[in-house]
Amino acid sequence: MAKLGGGVALLAVALFMVVGFLRADVDPSAPATLVALLIAAGLPAAGGSWLLAQHFGAGRRIANRREELRRDTLEAEILKMAERHGGRLTAVEVAGELAVPATAAEELLSELMRREMAEIEITDSGVLVYAFHDVRHLSEKETARGLLEP
Repeated sequence: MAKLGGGVALLAVALFMVVGFLRADVDPSAPATLVALLIAAGLPAAGGSWLLAQHFGAGRRIANRREELRRDTLEAEILKMAERHGGRLTAVEVAGELAVPATAAEELLSELMRREMAEIEITDSGVLVYAFHDVRHLSEKETARGLLEP
């Protein structure tokens, strides 16, 4: 709520300064007048606009988009890793190679599994292995044919 109040107050100060400059007996085309107007009205207007943008969520949208891009990048790196590791990965391998916490690696792998890009397998000793079917069969893409071809 402070951002809203501060933004409105700064915009009011900027408007007050513009009205004052318009009513003043100064040469509006003089460089000194323009600089003074920029400092006295432009800076408060910019600050007020920034505060209002923060209040109404522009900052959150940017942060959300940044997080989405980070997640997409990590998923792309996991798929590259899967190709290098024969289409099978563990959360420990992902965490170690991408330098992310193990819980984050597990979340990323679970998301890929949820989107049916990976399947979960388990070893005899209980280690969870994420198998990427499409990645494991990339070598077969040269022999692909149309769906209606015999």
